[in-house]
Amino acid sequence: MTRLPNFARPAWASTVATAALFGAAMLAVTSCSGGPIAANDPLSSGNSFVSGSYSSQYFAPGSRLAAPAVSATTLTGQRFSLAAERGNVVVINFWGSWCAPCIAEAPRLAALATHFSHDPVRFVGDDVHDYATSAEAFERNHRVGYPSLNDPGSQVALAFHSSLPPTAIPSTLVIDRAGKIAARVIGEVSYNGLRALIAKVLAERT
Repeated sequence: MTRLPNFARPAWASTVATAALFGAAMLAVTSCSGGPIAANDPLSSGNSFVSGSYSSQYFAPGSRLAAPAVSATTLTGQRFSLAAERGNVVVINFWGSWCAPCIAEAPRLAALATHFSHDPVRFVGDDVHDYATSAEAFERNHRVGYPSLNDPGSQVALAFHSSLPPTAIPSTLVIDRAGKIAARVIGEVSYNGLRALIAKVLAERT
């Protein structure tokens, strides 16, 4: 097939090529598939979170994976060890101050932490690939009363790679009293949905 030189190509061909390039660029901006969690960062303006791919899943007691024995420093400089929380139901929310759905879900998580404050339920955030000053301002502005781990290199988040997709920000895990992953929410949580998951795990016999 004879290839037309650039000057001989019809005008519509150039228009189609431009549209295709524009579509590919837009797909690259909005797509969330592939790449490490560290690809999500403050410069992404919230475009690298899991968009439009919400899922919620409860795992039966016999089919649960053990949570990794992570430990890290919180944004306020305190040490946190997941292994030390055995006996409590632990809710871990993976978030970043740069992430739009994280902003939307923050009041619901804060309210749920208050709702379960008299139960053996511990809430902890994991602030992924973020600036500490931005994260601290986020927690103040949204009145987040529970601690968050300072995870600028995403090391804590990546330790959960067997349970979370690599670009799953925001995500929330519910860990049972034996230290196993009992439930998972990929994407922005709903108040009623997460409350039901926590209550179900909390009601289980140990």
